Amino acid sequence: MINILIVDDQKHIRDGLQAMLRQFPLQLDNIYCAVNGIEALGVLRQHSIQLVITDIRMPDMDGLMLMAQSKEERFEVEYLIISGFSDFAYAQKAIELGAKGYLLKPVKREDLQTAVEHVAHEIKTRQALSRNMEHISRRAQETDRKELSMYMQGAVSDEAWLLQTQQQNPKLWSNYRLCLLREELWINQPGAHSSHSMESIAYRIYGKQGCICLQHRPYLVLAVDASVDDTGAFPAALKASQIDAITAMTSPQQGLKELPRSYIQALELYRHSYLFPEKSYILPTHIQRLEQQWELPYEELYALFQLVGSKNSGTITQGISKIFHKDTLQRYHIQYTQQLCRAIVQMLEEYVRVIRPYMGEEALDIECLRNLFDYPGIRDYIQALQQQLLRLNQFYYEYKCSYRNSQDLNEAIRFIHESYHKPLDLAMVSNHVSLNYAYFSNLFKKNIGKGFAEYLRDVRLDKARRLLAETDHKIVEVATMVGYESYKSFTRAFRDVMDMQPTEYRQMIRRKHDREEKYQDTAL
Repeated sequence: MINILIVDDQKHIRDGLQAMLRQFPLQLDNIYCAVNGIEALGVLRQHSIQLVITDIRMPDMDGLMLMAQSKEERFEVEYLIISGFSDFAYAQKAIELGAKGYLLKPVKREDLQTAVEHVAHEIKTRQALSRNMEHISRRAQETDRKELSMYMQGAVSDEAWLLQTQQQNPKLWSNYRLCLLREELWINQPGAHSSHSMESIAYRIYGKQGCICLQHRPYLVLAVDASVDDTGAFPAALKASQIDAITAMTSPQQGLKELPRSYIQALELYRHSYLFPEKSYILPTHIQRLEQQWELPYEELYALFQLVGSKNSGTITQGISKIFHKDTLQRYHIQYTQQLCRAIVQMLEEYVRVIRPYMGEEALDIECLRNLFDYPGIRDYIQALQQQLLRLNQFYYEYKCSYRNSQDLNEAIRFIHESYHKPLDLAMVSNHVSLNYAYFSNLFKKNIGKGFAEYLRDVRLDKARRLLAETDHKIVEVATMVGYESYKSFTRAFRDVMDMQPTEYRQMIRRKHDREEKYQDTAL
């Protein structure tokens, strides 16, 4: 698309030219108008104009002065001149100034169309060439950045490449810092898209020649001019732009050969930022006094896991807070915290192995605890660890209760089968296994599938059916032998379950036996 500016002090000429341009089969964007050169300069300064169609003779500033001034101000614009026969000398001067052609008044439609199409073709060709050059330049810069990024991360490069790359920006590579940035996020916060904004702020602080972007993801990594002494200027600019970012800045480095080591230092500084969540940026001076030797607090860890399976969830929370106390973590190198996390994960795994068969579809998410740096900060990691440990505590508590309950139930059932012939009730059995009456009643029904009274009745009647079938004891004697205090209550319970009287049951069983004996005799 092309923007055109018509400059003429006569309104009817401006309107006529504009009307003809609108009728041409050209892809024109906007058409602006001005009455003289001064007004035209104002339009050129406010809008992107590609073609000016201007009269030569105008008050205040004529067309030649307009061309000369726009050339001085470096406007990238083409000119077509409108003139009469008497102005031909002026037209020649305009062509010397770079005009693409001139049109005689009165302007003919076909002449205007031919001239505008010719100039429009040149403009589009130049725009396409410019876009191609920009694209090539961007691709070359991207290739250079990728090569630098790979070298920074440990890829091998030869001396010739190092020398050539360093010469492309010798001032920066002679004295630079690596700056690693990661925007601070919170749990459930959508991914941020501020890396390009942070990069733009860096260029504003350090200048185009004082800053090179080496990596966008997972962290923004910049090489910045170390001669800019105020290391806090960049973090302050980020904060002023309402970008919460962790900034790790290395010590000054000299020479491109130091880039890989500088990157390792930047990563180490970033990891140490987990120990200092109150700092928005971290420098080598912040970690140089951290102790490099330590012993993990295994006694405290064992004591913490001894609480697992109890109702002491509050004590477990306090134990985690004590083990991960800020003063302790900030005393040692970040590797201490990493080893501490690994030790806890190993203990979690050992406990999970024991109760996994009893967990069903439920499970702990131990994988989420393996890498501290997957979290926005150490507080988020500790919170996730606490959540998983409390879940383990609940699972283990239920597992222990289940194991203990199964033992109690087994003993209760054994006692019932041993004592069914005696006066027996729920209170006596619950006391025998030392459980609360109501708790035992619910536990029995939940695990056995029927209430205590129904289970005891079924045990007694099962014994009664055997006695009726296998002995000649009287019905009243059988009732007493299986624990019923009265003949009436026994026969009522038997009839409810078997849908017949005890005497009928005995007769039915005996007839069945007689038939079986007769059949066997016949077969013999």
